[in-house]
Amino acid sequence: MFTGVSHGYLPSGRYIVNHDIMRCTADGVVGNDLYSGRALGLSEPDDYIQLHPQLKPLWNDITSHYRRIGLSHSENVIWDLSLQQLAAYDGYRPSVFYFGPEESKVWNDPAWMETVEFINSKNNFVALAEELGIDIPQTRCFASVDEISEMDIISFNMPSYLKAAISVSGVGIYRCANREELRKAMGKFERDVPVQVQEEIRTEVFLNLQYRVVGERLVRLAASEQILDGFAHQGNRFPSSYEPWAAVEPMALWLKDRGMKGIFAFDVAVAKGRDGIRFPAIECNPRFNGASYPTVIAQKLDVPEWSAMNFKTRFRDLSEFDIRDLEFDMKAGEGLVIVNWGTVLAGKLVLLLAGSPEYQGVLKDELLHRL
Repeated sequence: MFTGVSHGYLPSGRYIVNHDIMRCTADGVVGNDLYSGRALGLSEPDDYIQLHPQLKPLWNDITSHYRRIGLSHSENVIWDLSLQQLAAYDGYRPSVFYFGPEESKVWNDPAWMETVEFINSKNNFVALAEELGIDIPQTRCFASVDEISEMDIISFNMPSYLKAAISVSGVGIYRCANREELRKAMGKFERDVPVQVQEEIRTEVFLNLQYRVVGERLVRLAASEQILDGFAHQGNRFPSSYEPWAAVEPMALWLKDRGMKGIFAFDVAVAKGRDGIRFPAIECNPRFNGASYPTVIAQKLDVPEWSAMNFKTRFRDLSEFDIRDLEFDMKAGEGLVIVNWGTVLAGKLVLLLAGSPEYQGVLKDELLHRL
């Protein structure tokens, strides 16, 4: 029986928070080196947090914003993203974006690292889902595109996606509307790259189901709905119309039992058919993801309805635009929270819009006008 809870903060204890994403991101995306700042809102006063030194000029503005809205955070800043800091303070545990081989060299936890590396492969995810009886889209896994025969191509349902087994930020994923597009996409992969072909689930609703490991317990953190612009992920909305925890929970428990720590999440589709609604799982992200930061901030501020979205801005400093009249108000339970603030240096921000769906729409329209 499930023994976790559906709501919570970071596990009790003190953390060294380093959410630099540069060891787990696509090359060449502008501003990715500035993402360490978005972890500030989920940190606590007793934590240490590592931030990119380029964010230092923004510190007074973001902390003033958080102070005004009542959001607690660490003020123990290390302006250095070196992983060596993760083991430099007695009694502090690491909170990292992705616990991979480099992190494990500094903080020795082979079970955590091996579990993360295993399920980060989409082909391993498919094999484990089949073993555990989890509903997934029709998927075929291959050690290389060379293994995909013409008979395989003819047998696939179209449209389909050709995916690298290990990919980030959508890189190495190609939507193939027909078999000719699939053949062309195959030519874009090196010969030794494991891939999979997965049928497209025809739906406009995709969910993000987040879990957290707290001690020996598995905690249901939040079920949110993805905000999409075509196939591009733009943000998340909470609460979701669906919370199909049973669709992925056997795998979540499997991961926890084998050493997973921190926050991890599943992408799940909502597919309506003749026999009702099914919830095929698409993949597991064995790490913090874009929805994690607004989710924890919203829980800390006790916000029951919110959306979090990416915005482009002409500004390059937090002091250049004033949103004080739109900021989150604890008494009203609505308003704006700046989540990913360091990326303003690259003309991008992630903001949490708290309040009813109607009020979120008002905030979005005003933001688009001001930014």
